[in-house]
Amino acid sequence: MMPKILLVEDERSIAEGLKVSLESEGFQVGWAKDGNEALAAWDRTRPDLIVLDLMLPGMSGTEVCRTIRARSDVPIIMLTARDTEVDRVVGLEIGADDYLTKPFSTRELIARIRAILRRAPLGSTPATDEPPVEACGVRVDRSRHEVTVDSRTIELPPKEFELLAVLVEYAGRVLTRNQLIDEVWGSDYVGDTKTLDVHVRRLRGRIEADPQHPQRIRTVRGVGYRFADHLGEEGGAT
Repeated sequence: MMPKILLVEDERSIAEGLKVSLESEGFQVGWAKDGNEALAAWDRTRPDLIVLDLMLPGMSGTEVCRTIRARSDVPIIMLTARDTEVDRVVGLEIGADDYLTKPFSTRELIARIRAILRRAPLGSTPATDEPPVEACGVRVDRSRHEVTVDSRTIELPPKEFELLAVLVEYAGRVLTRNQLIDEVWGSDYVGDTKTLDVHVRRLRGRIEADPQHPQRIRTVRGVGYRFADHLGEEGGAT
């Protein structure tokens, strides 16, 4: 079955070119030119991935992303015409899985689409035989896609869930940024490490009592991150 892509782009010339290129690569592509059309198309077609422009008439791309993410874990690649850290971080913080800055090559977009879809194969179901992992008051159950923090259940988007599961599984060990990206985004990921750092910051906001002074997810400067064995441990940069 051909993967279904929803392309949300208000510039017709860009949309038509991307649609032709994606269809030639074996994707089924729907097109929405504004935010309202995007939400209607998503609800009607349930695509496997969304390519979403940040700057849209009427409802912005950020609002579209926020609305869809509240209801679905569908992968979202955000397109932005502004190459600023603020735009990239905002896109990731509201739930986008990846971003591209215009102008970009169609080849790079296709590579990122394929990388994301390989990490979440169509029709896949979570494993049912993996035991939960637990450390420092955090319990992650992959089979049920459940996370509890100090016995309180919290909801996490897919990438944050996967990242937390890896960190907890290897609690006490330092994991490099590249190791974490390989585990969560795949070895063929073509973005930068800013995506990882933003997801760590979001996780800290959900599981730390004081995200500005994290006790669970520790930064090891110049290397990566380490999930603590127990609360109150000494040493290590935050």
